[in-house]
Amino acid sequence: MLYYLEPNKDYRNDSLRHGAEFSEEEIRVDTAKHYDDCYWDYRTAWFDNENLALHYGYWDANTRTHSQALLNKNRILAEIAGIKPEDHVLDAGCGIGGSSIWLAKHIGCRATGVTVSAQQVGHARRNAKRHSVSDKVDFQQADFCKTPFPDESFDVVWAVESSCYATDKRDFFREAYRLLRKGGTLIACDGYATKREFNEEEWQAVMDCLNGWAVPNLSSVEEFQSGMEECGFRDVHITEATAETMPSSRRMYRTALWTYPMQLTMQWLGLRSKAQTANFKVALAQYKVFRDKMVRYCIFRAKK
Repeated sequence: MLYYLEPNKDYRNDSLRHGAEFSEEEIRVDTAKHYDDCYWDYRTAWFDNENLALHYGYWDANTRTHSQALLNKNRILAEIAGIKPEDHVLDAGCGIGGSSIWLAKHIGCRATGVTVSAQQVGHARRNAKRHSVSDKVDFQQADFCKTPFPDESFDVVWAVESSCYATDKRDFFREAYRLLRKGGTLIACDGYATKREFNEEEWQAVMDCLNGWAVPNLSSVEEFQSGMEECGFRDVHITEATAETMPSSRRMYRTALWTYPMQLTMQWLGLRSKAQTANFKVALAQYKVFRDKMVRYCIFRAKK
């Protein structure tokens, strides 16, 4: 039996709460719940106080450690986007502020981060204060598809593994286009589906990824590019980064294997929420979808 993954449709099931149909507001609540419930999973297994990263990172020839890879992603994206000290960057889906803080510290630009999680806003503000960049960064609770900012407020819109949370990616592109000044840059990176039909085993891995990270669907590279262009963006440039992502994917998979007995015990004792259990499953499934080439990782740059 084959399963078909359509674009712009919410495929998540009862991973976090009952009901398969979600309004856009419920999707935002669901996404926030994932990150709020799983904060300590990420804190103990993934990020530290220096990188503050909730993404895969980027392993190049000079990368030696996991933390270096996470910080390296900021440098690579900033170089591709051509960010300058005088720029104002919208960090769309800012998490706990890692990218915004890095940009302020290393480039000197201003950054405004938005996230649907009030808890993440609190973490990001405290992290900015700890890194002494509160004068250059600001964090707000907002949906990056419906922000409160005026037209042409930013020079760069930055989306690191966050645009996947828009059910219809064009909603994000339209808002990014509205917010960018003429000549501004959209920089985005994520995993993208390489096909639309899956057998049963493949489908289970894809569904574990979507449910585990509270993501509604996966776009393909071609769909993502055409959506950008449909919404007015030009000069779309795509950088393949799957090989530079795989070491982090393997690390996540191995960490899950090592901690599997602990997960089972805590789950049996009722010490793991549905979101946390789903997040554990995705650590195993995400490696399979990369290894079996169901997904590729790319960096997009486009101009207004």
